[in-house]
Amino acid sequence: MIDKLEMFIALANQQHFGRAAEECGVTQPTLSAAIKQLEDQLGVMLVWRGSRFKGLTPEGQRVLVWARQIVGDARTMREEMRAVKQGLSGDLRIAVIPTALAMVSDLTSRLRARHPNLRFTVTSQSSVEILQLLENLEIDAGITYLDNEPLGRLTTVPLFYEHYYLVTPANQARTSITWAEAAQLPLCLLTPEMQNRRIVNQYMAAAGAEIAPRLESNSVITLISHVLTGDWATILPLKTARLFLNSGELAACPITEPEAEHMVGLVAPPREPHTPVLEALISEARKLSDID
Repeated sequence: MIDKLEMFIALANQQHFGRAAEECGVTQPTLSAAIKQLEDQLGVMLVWRGSRFKGLTPEGQRVLVWARQIVGDARTMREEMRAVKQGLSGDLRIAVIPTALAMVSDLTSRLRARHPNLRFTVTSQSSVEILQLLENLEIDAGITYLDNEPLGRLTTVPLFYEHYYLVTPANQARTSITWAEAAQLPLCLLTPEMQNRRIVNQYMAAAGAEIAPRLESNSVITLISHVLTGDWATILPLKTARLFLNSGELAACPITEPEAEHMVGLVAPPREPHTPVLEALISEARKLSDID
């Protein structure tokens, strides 16, 4: 039944029979037959059918909750038995908000030094996407904000506080700037679906400023490349800004009135026990945390 539940989860995630079959490495008829067998075993209809996928039935939505729990537990059991025989190995999938990508290497490098057979996949995602990917069992852990939006029931490890800085060309350096003053500059900022951008919007609004960025992107590299032309400025957390200051071409100054901070940390499914690999990641995150 585990294989059928995994196919059902894939179908719920992809919302398309063909894409779900491709994700599972089976043909579409095989996946459709597995879903029908699962329905027969459970005695309920799970999927509204037509010429294409039309969604889950109410019973299917409830079974999906159980399927994620059962499949998650089965994966944990398999990982634990593999760790007993081979030590920690395998793939660790981590999704990270763009402004925290600068610190991921601190975490992955420490973990790999202890467990050299681990492999990592790190993707940049919005905070909302990270929570959805965790729920769908598509990632093992995320790094996101812990104190600005509801997270639900998750395992969390605080890592650091974001402090917000204005990044400008070096010849436009200053010692500090207020949120209201920053709003008057030709800004390039992260796109509105990013929680960092929503935080920036909140502080601009509180300062009575109307924010109208000249450019928006979901890539920090894109923002920095525009600032390097000499015609733009951006707002980034200090940990991220520091990556680009060594060349001397850019400068960063704190944004005041108020001096804002928001907590960023590791999030993982609340399931206990965690897989050995995930438990090792959580342990390293706790050692790395600079929050008392």
